Amino acid sequence: MRLSTSTIYDLGVTAINDQQAALVKTQQQISTGRRILAPSDDPIGAAQALDLTQADAANTQYASNRSTAKNSLGLADNALAGVSNALQDVNTLMVEAGNASLDDTQRGYIASELQGKLQDLMGLANSTDGTGQYLFSGSQSSVQPYAQGVAGTVTYSGDQSVRQVQASPTQTIPVSAAGSDIFDRIKTGNGVFTTSAGATNTGTGLITNGNVTLPAQLTGHNYSVAFTVAPTGTTYSVIDNTVANPALPTNVAYASGNTIAFDGLQFQISGDPANGDQFTVAPSGNQSLFQTLNNAITLLQTSTAGPPGTGNTVLANGLAAAGTGIANALDNVLRVRAQFGASLKQLDTLDSIGQDKSLQYKQTLSTLQDVDYAKAASDMARQQVALQAAQKTFVNTEGLSLFNYIQ
Repeated sequence: MRLSTSTIYDLGVTAINDQQAALVKTQQQISTGRRILAPSDDPIGAAQALDLTQADAANTQYASNRSTAKNSLGLADNALAGVSNALQDVNTLMVEAGNASLDDTQRGYIASELQGKLQDLMGLANSTDGTGQYLFSGSQSSVQPYAQGVAGTVTYSGDQSVRQVQASPTQTIPVSAAGSDIFDRIKTGNGVFTTSAGATNTGTGLITNGNVTLPAQLTGHNYSVAFTVAPTGTTYSVIDNTVANPALPTNVAYASGNTIAFDGLQFQISGDPANGDQFTVAPSGNQSLFQTLNNAITLLQTSTAGPPGTGNTVLANGLAAAGTGIANALDNVLRVRAQFGASLKQLDTLDSIGQDKSLQYKQTLSTLQDVDYAKAASDMARQQVALQAAQKTFVNTEGLSLFNYIQ
């Protein structure tokens, strides 16, 4: 077989180029630490590595989301811790206001302190996350949730939504709470029904919050307990203001502190109600924390002057109602804080799972992509020898010609 000189040159150069390309590729693998430099090196491995890289990037983003969620929840919980402390201070002040030895001026001082606590609570309700985003305005984080009007009324301007963060591929975590759920939707009374003394009562009757005895018998109706004082003694009658109900207690002899029970509920009235005094029993509704405080402030700013004992009775009934409202508000705040705590715990669990996933992704990527340095070094040594051999043989081959032989 005859080979032309150009063919010999072409074959020699091609062999050298091939060996150089293989050597350069091995050098790149060693220098980058990657076995797959192009998809053509390992199409299946490259596809798997791409999927794993994307999954790892998504996992990293979820971790960032969880970090943001923890910051928001931590700030919100700190604000509500301040609310809890303020409510405990308010409760202490109202217990102090119930001291019978205080006069109107001294109760006015307490009202001023309560006014300061109201402003503190307003500030906490309008807390931000440090970037100007309000924590308790629902999804409208740029809107200040609460504002106080000229008449002292406090209005909520946020919405009822809750901001959520995608914490994992399948889970979203709430990172806020609507202010209306924390500060506005607070049950009155014992949460099922509420009791109150008539505004025009002139006696010294005091009513308790009461409790439910037989839930199945509750009607959800509005009732009045009317007192009649006669020479023969004091009696009371329970009137259903919703529907006629002749089965209710009527003209029952009254004794201070005795239990009054009907339709699955009970409570006590103590003191000496006057003729015509009435007490009401109605289903629990919702009342804003700020309204409860405003009512307490107004109550303490009102003089107790009047018939002996009457003013103090109005004060006692009002303070009892306000105390119940504050206790319910504190329970509501603690409930929301418990939800925040559960969310933080869930985020910690997802963090642990995410860290395990990240480690697994990186280990699998390393198996797919990372170069085996021992093998690569061996290949490089072999390729260097092969390149040197190709260069040597080319030099020897290109010198083979008839003219060289004749010489």
